[in-house]
Amino acid sequence: MISEIMIDESDKWDKIVNTFEKYDVYYLSGYAKSLQFHGDGEPILFYYEGDGIRAINVVMKRDISKAPHFSGKLEEGAYFDIATPYGYGGFLIEGEVGEDSLKRFDEEYSFYCKDRGIVSEFVRFHPVLNNSAGLEEIYQVREAGKTVSIHLDSQEQITEALSGNTRREIKKSTESGVEVFWGRSPWLYQEFITLYTATMDRRNAKSYYYFEKEFFDALLNDLKYNAMLFYSVYEGRIIAMALVLMANQKMHYHLAAGNIDYQKFSPMALMIYEAACWGCENGFDTFHMGGGLGGSEDSLFRFKKGFNRNEANVFSLGSKIFDEAKYAQLAAMRKTEDGIDNTGDFFPVYRAVPGTA
Repeated sequence: MISEIMIDESDKWDKIVNTFEKYDVYYLSGYAKSLQFHGDGEPILFYYEGDGIRAINVVMKRDISKAPHFSGKLEEGAYFDIATPYGYGGFLIEGEVGEDSLKRFDEEYSFYCKDRGIVSEFVRFHPVLNNSAGLEEIYQVREAGKTVSIHLDSQEQITEALSGNTRREIKKSTESGVEVFWGRSPWLYQEFITLYTATMDRRNAKSYYYFEKEFFDALLNDLKYNAMLFYSVYEGRIIAMALVLMANQKMHYHLAAGNIDYQKFSPMALMIYEAACWGCENGFDTFHMGGGLGGSEDSLFRFKKGFNRNEANVFSLGSKIFDEAKYAQLAAMRKTEDGIDNTGDFFPVYRAVPGTA
């Protein structure tokens, strides 16, 4: 049996999530709520129980008619798609998981979604939990790149995993007089918003990567036990900051920003190292850094790889079509009107912009 828990039932939502052994911060209601303020859609927790298994999946539900290229062309409230909230997710499944139970689960889930006008689903599986494994019969799964995690068993382990260059950056930062602190006060969030916005401006970032104050307020108020700001200070001035999310012994390097005028002091390297040490001292198992832009092994990935030179996680994406006929119709509309063809990796293709499909 499948049920939907909505964001206004946050206590019920989190109570269910906390019963799963491997849950993470991305499954909590407060995180999904922050992305609702960001305009990513309506948060839903799907909960399944049957045939000896239980499963949860957090999604953002989006009305396809409100996509710019379908404005005025589709009936509102008739057709939807769902996607993993910004970050990582996908189904967590526990119990007597086998071929038959997964098949029945998939059949019920697919019928449930199609019956409610949900056309497709896009998933960013969790690279630390590796929850794409075994779901190849339910989703089209493809590897999208690598990510980096720091293991937090001991400070010696953290230090041993560093590359030579990262060690030198940390030493240089320390010897330059940079200090690292952490907290979660409202004034720190305001400092982060200012620094983060300036960083996005400097990088000519896409509009999606700018977050409104309501997004940060939701993190401050609804994830008060699961979000922390780490920051580097030089001569009394904050020169780099990172928003770290955490739950169930897992930490995540979520958003970061730095003042380019102080980049020569390597404040990011020291800040990440100190955050990892903090996690170790506070009983966390892993500090997930993420990967490069678009899953590429670019300079950002290489910077992160410097914190674990020995290994990397595999990051996988999943796609699923519940209503083949409607998906084909929507794709055909985009092909006819905008020249978007279903020849690339972008999913769902009917949401592609020119140059992505």
